[in-house]
Amino acid sequence: MTLGELAQKVGGEVVGDPQREVLGVKTLEEAGPQDLSFYHNRKYLAAARASQAGALLVADPSPFPGRTLLVHPEPYLALAIILELFYPPARPAPGVHPTAVVATSAELGVGVSVGPGAVVGERAWVGERAVIGANCVVGDGCRIGPDTVLHPGVVVEAYCEVGARCILHAGVVVGSDGFGFATTKGVHRKVPQVGKVIIEDDVELGANVCVDRATLGVTRIGRGTKVDNLVQIGHNVVIGEHCLLVAQTGIAGSSKLGRGVILAGQAGVTGHVQIGDGAVITAKAGAMEDVPAGAMVSGMPARPHRQWLAAQAQLYRLEKLIERLSRLEERLAKLEEEDAGH
Repeated sequence: MTLGELAQKVGGEVVGDPQREVLGVKTLEEAGPQDLSFYHNRKYLAAARASQAGALLVADPSPFPGRTLLVHPEPYLALAIILELFYPPARPAPGVHPTAVVATSAELGVGVSVGPGAVVGERAWVGERAVIGANCVVGDGCRIGPDTVLHPGVVVEAYCEVGARCILHAGVVVGSDGFGFATTKGVHRKVPQVGKVIIEDDVELGANVCVDRATLGVTRIGRGTKVDNLVQIGHNVVIGEHCLLVAQTGIAGSSKLGRGVILAGQAGVTGHVQIGDGAVITAKAGAMEDVPAGAMVSGMPARPHRQWLAAQAQLYRLEKLIERLSRLEERLAKLEEEDAGH
């Protein structure tokens, strides 16, 4: 496509030649004269200026005088649209692979693809154009929404529901038993987990995410929420719409996250707490109590972010304070000796 055509599709403007042909999208280092590249962080300004890319996708043209540019107020969003244009996702042809096992009572919508070795259980319902990848298991009574894609090895246990246009990456397990045991005299008796999981529309779950079914009722992931790899979501957790859960985060049972909550990498939320709308739990932080809407918390246990930063600053002063204290103790000891000599 020409740069002008790309600008029209993403709602951007061209600085320079709109007829320049673009054959692909590459990194700043790899791009050549027929490629588009992308700049969004001042850390990479030098690399962007040195790039051999024929055009750059940027928010601000001022650092690049004389360059051919595609200017967009949200370049990352524009990049997403452009990548979809150049690299459309490959979808398998509709139909059921000969090695798949589909129960006679299951209902498959028009255009569904069921890959090799996959299993679709009794009374399961799979919506139009959904993809059930190789070696997936869709349990009895499950519902998989239209246009949803289950990558290879996904397991959706019995009676769980996945909405429309969801993406579940390889190794996701939805509806495994919640971690519930009654301990008496040192013996752990399993509490049956008889609820289910409901995943609303437009949710994406990264590789090897585990979502436990509820003890009673529902574990729920709200519409538009995106979950990174290796995240654990406990039983009866409720996650609001459009949250972001980054890699290796964990949410213990019965906690509730509001709308637009962000859990940064390896953050944790203990059980039975509420995280307000728009709150941010920073990397490696542990939320041990309720977090108000819009708050940013850090540390373990989590505290307001500025308070935690101040505490960290004091921590790095401890070595010097200890040295000063040692010198003061030495001076005090000498003074006491002199006083005792008199």
